[in-house]
Amino acid sequence: MSNDFASALRQALQQTRASDPAAATATIQAALNGRSLPQGGALPLRGPARPAAEPAATGLPDGARFTRHTHAGPHGRRDYLLYVPSPRPEGHGALVMMLHGCTQSAEDFARGTAMNALAERHGLVVAYPEQARTENPQGCWSWFRPEDQTRERGEPALLAALAGEVAGAHACGDRVFVAGLSAGGAMAAILAETHPDLVVAAGVHSGLPAGSARDVASAFAAMNGQAAPAPRPRKGAPLIVFHGSADRTVVPANGAALVPGAGIETSHSGQGRRWTRLTADDSELWRIEGLGHAWSGGDPAGSYTDAAGPDASAEMVRFFLAQKVRA
Repeated sequence: MSNDFASALRQALQQTRASDPAAATATIQAALNGRSLPQGGALPLRGPARPAAEPAATGLPDGARFTRHTHAGPHGRRDYLLYVPSPRPEGHGALVMMLHGCTQSAEDFARGTAMNALAERHGLVVAYPEQARTENPQGCWSWFRPEDQTRERGEPALLAALAGEVAGAHACGDRVFVAGLSAGGAMAAILAETHPDLVVAAGVHSGLPAGSARDVASAFAAMNGQAAPAPRPRKGAPLIVFHGSADRTVVPANGAALVPGAGIETSHSGQGRRWTRLTADDSELWRIEGLGHAWSGGDPAGSYTDAAGPDASAEMVRFFLAQKVRA
């Protein structure tokens, strides 16, 4: 997420708090279209976020591949990066689809989450779809548009088709998982509800529940906690949710709303950030003290990461692989 776009987020939230939704909408629409911000004193970006480093020419394990592909179908076309681990006799264990946040790229998100290393360890295939800048100039997944919150059309249908194509090509069977950060986390939550027959479980980091918004203005209200959805019974795939207590971009109430009724608690106050894990039925909610809008335990080579927190990537993989295979 660039400093200019983050400043737009801050300015829009400030305008929302001042009961000026029209100005907030104008601010974010200008940012999404790459125009200069309206005058009004944009706030500086705070926290651990920083621009992504240039891709490093690192070697892959023998037999592993990390390549770029394109998915095209009736619901649209998107590029994606694909990590295929070293061959093993038992084949590939599952597919994990990783959805980046606004202004991130697929390659940046792969670096920051370090999911490829976990994929190599566990024999997982990982797909990193990349939002087309022609669809959203800031690279955001369109979680706030009604047409992108349903099963049969829009980005959920496109991403489900992409995941099904990759899983079929690499013999991943029925074990398909999805995870994302921020806008990508919100889209992962949508996929967990629209496609529970495909998505076995989902990881949502610093995201929002499905149905949180219907347009740009309501999206910013939800991000700011002014219109966060009331907890409601979930009908989709199991979730593992991570949210920082210091997240000022998507307030923590949104993470709590993803796992209503969470109550069985495990806490940790040793080295690194303090965290609390709450469980409810088949889902988990991780609250990380002092974490801003960043991937917990991430690699600082990627943008929007915080190495001091618990390893969200490892915990998501642990949670995913513990899920039962569908009958």
